[in-house]
Amino acid sequence: MAYSLSLAELALGYTSPNPAVGAVVVRDGIVVGLGHTQQPGLEHAEVKALNQAGEMARGAAMYVTLEPCCHFGKTPPCIDAIINAGVSEVHIAVIDPNPMVAGKGIKALEEAGVKTYLGEYEQKAKEINEGYFKYITSGIPFVVAKFAMSIDGKIATKIGDSKWITSEEARNYAHGQRHVVDAIMVGANTIIMDDPKLTTRGYSGKGGRAKLQPLRVIVDGEGRVPPSSRIFSEPGKTLVAVSDKYVNRDKFSIKREGTEYVAVKSQNGLIDLKELLRLLGQRQITTVMIEGGSRLLGSFFDQHLVDKILAFIAPIIIGGQEAKTAVGGTGVEKVIDALHLHRIKIERFEDDLLISGYTAE
Repeated sequence: MAYSLSLAELALGYTSPNPAVGAVVVRDGIVVGLGHTQQPGLEHAEVKALNQAGEMARGAAMYVTLEPCCHFGKTPPCIDAIINAGVSEVHIAVIDPNPMVAGKGIKALEEAGVKTYLGEYEQKAKEINEGYFKYITSGIPFVVAKFAMSIDGKIATKIGDSKWITSEEARNYAHGQRHVVDAIMVGANTIIMDDPKLTTRGYSGKGGRAKLQPLRVIVDGEGRVPPSSRIFSEPGKTLVAVSDKYVNRDKFSIKREGTEYVAVKSQNGLIDLKELLRLLGQRQITTVMIEGGSRLLGSFFDQHLVDKILAFIAPIIIGGQEAKTAVGGTGVEKVIDALHLHRIKIERFEDDLLISGYTAE
């Protein structure tokens, strides 16, 4: 199962909105087939592994990180392939929360005489597909808040300089996280101040694994982002969320390839973030990473919309009352009401630390 999980991780970033799944077929103690989910419309992990195993799959055991599907989508049900291949037992890490599956795959296998075992490495399997799990059950993307700050909590100096707070190793890791999400979201101030590209570099799609750039989402209630911003000339698609009460509609007529404006409900000039997440869910965006700035992150935390946090901390002191902190917004009045993280992990990149955790147990 551990091997299957490592295969599933290889699929992250290529399978959305489908889950990233790994499968291994073992006969007489020898691995005879392995596979992971391909791009939507192509083979699922189980079929890939069975094709490699061939006749050796008959009487073999399969280890798969997610309950095999039992419904027709862009591909036939995986349970049919497993049963027809003559697999004798299937070890499953976790049940698929998709209402079209949710235990039905296991039931169908057992009715066909295939033994099933459930729960090996369950927590790890859930973490790999945490975005899919939330999206498939709620229709809302899984939200990751990512920020880099000094040890005194600053994301920039008092004049807005922020390059670079963390080390190159930490930045490369953080940049790589863009590869596994469907969308990157920033506020208008981040575009105006930093003029970022917000692209995923280093993934050319060699070996037939084409990786699309994640959707770039700009929360720009008042339409302040200049048309000359670099983000509009980069490969991939950009979605600009503006207030439905925004009166200057001229920018809506600006046609840039890959750029779309969408009017979102707002109040007091602020975009309704819950509505924006619903709109993204309707576009089959399963995971969104919020990369700044302070005001946008604060709004997401104030409204309890964050699921996971990636906080990079550099051992430097910036200081200054006017220097922005990582999370703005209203915040809490009492420390007892502060958000506590769960399932915390601490990693080190050169002299920097990455503290990651979840907002719910």
